Amino acid sequence: MRLVVFGQSGQVAQELARRLPQGVSARFLSRDQVDLSDPLACSDAIGVCDAVINAAAYTAVDKAETDEAAAHSVNAAAPAAMATHCAGLDIPFLHLSTDYVFDGKGIVPFAPDHPTGPRNAYGRTKLAGEDGVRAAMGRHLILRTSWVVSAHGANFVKTMLRLGSSRDSLTVVADQIGGPTPAADIADALLVAARAMVHGAKGGTHHFAGAPDVSWADFAREIMAQAGLACQIIDIPTSAYPTPAARPLNSRLDCSGFEAAFGVKRPDWRQGLSVILQEISA
Repeated sequence: MRLVVFGQSGQVAQELARRLPQGVSARFLSRDQVDLSDPLACSDAIGVCDAVINAAAYTAVDKAETDEAAAHSVNAAAPAAMATHCAGLDIPFLHLSTDYVFDGKGIVPFAPDHPTGPRNAYGRTKLAGEDGVRAAMGRHLILRTSWVVSAHGANFVKTMLRLGSSRDSLTVVADQIGGPTPAADIADALLVAARAMVHGAKGGTHHFAGAPDVSWADFAREIMAQAGLACQIIDIPTSAYPTPAARPLNSRLDCSGFEAAFGVKRPDWRQGLSVILQEISA
């Protein structure tokens, strides 16, 4: 199986590069190679392959509030062009999306067919990207995930380690609930789905996130405990930590459909965290 992967430097793409199984090759495209603000360049870069994975995104959630046009180019126009090109080739297009397409209300996990209602610019651009992928009418998988973490790049785990190693206590939001998801597990899930879709499996819109669901504060406590840091985590409400972009209180995702379709269960993020911490310490 030959893959083309957009987003070479991102957390998921880096894990994909490290986890390719025997018999699978991939060509990873960086932003230096492909201008994600140019839809035509995105489609032209695909070339010959069996499936395309789009792991690229504009993820600066707060910056998107004042730069929505740029976020839209990367999160909506680019994947729509990729999906349209893949539809013309009749090859699967796998696209990563986010829980931010929902309004974040309630306490029930969001099913894939739950009505959307993003609360910020980032969520709006990611939803527009989903719409563009579906409109291409090709073979596609939209995989929504949440709270992505790894030993690479900037993410919550690395922030907590940096702050926790130098402070006695930290205040962390406790009323936002979701599933932390190791990028390695997302990469594995995408590889399983890509292989299945190349062999004719149906795609659609699915959810994949780590389990169990947890608050940011309790996630931070587990990071400190596993890392052996004495930093105390103090719970605060979202209202005490204002940000330019509104955050969803409920980021729970119903992942049962993805397990039924592809046989991939929700990963235990606590085990994934242990692996991440070992890699960082090494």
